[in-house]
Amino acid sequence: MTGNRAATSREWIRDLRDALGYPLTSDARLLVTAVVAVATYVVLVLSSFPQFSVQVLATDPTDVGYAVTALTREVYLTTGYLGLALVATYAVLTGIGVTNALALVQRARRRSASTIVGVLPGLLAAGCASCGAGVLGALGFVGAMAALPFDGNLLRLGGIALLLFFLGRAGDPRTCSLDGGGRA
Repeated sequence: MTGNRAATSREWIRDLRDALGYPLTSDARLLVTAVVAVATYVVLVLSSFPQFSVQVLATDPTDVGYAVTALTREVYLTTGYLGLALVATYAVLTGIGVTNALALVQRARRRSASTIVGVLPGLLAAGCASCGAGVLGALGFVGAMAALPFDGNLLRLGGIALLLFFLGRAGDPRTCSLDGGGRA
């Protein structure tokens, strides 16, 4: 039984490596990953202090750069380098997850509508893992974030772990079987 678990974890690690490397296989995929990662980072940082974000952007929407810069500093001051690294990691993994999920949706579209319905939860999983602590701030629960141990870093780490787990389960979307069977 132990040998089977070791083989399974080696397969998962290989699949995770393949999933993380998939966006690097073309310039278009890399661009989509980068755009989604930057957009996710901006949303996460802006949602960390929603009242400030609303005030700045309501006054002048072109001040988004200032708001992101100021709030990046605040995230650092609140949670340190670790918190800032976790937010950036969320953003990058979300970009990878969305790029991989889009590839699966394209493959599923060619097969049937019922297969697309099976792939859509993957898109939602990437979105949910990316929001994590940011959703609490966006909903006005900034005080709840302050009450969390380690300034919400455990929540961020948990979301990253879930996203890594699902990326490892899916693997490279070019070889992932959409029929629920083994790899193609």
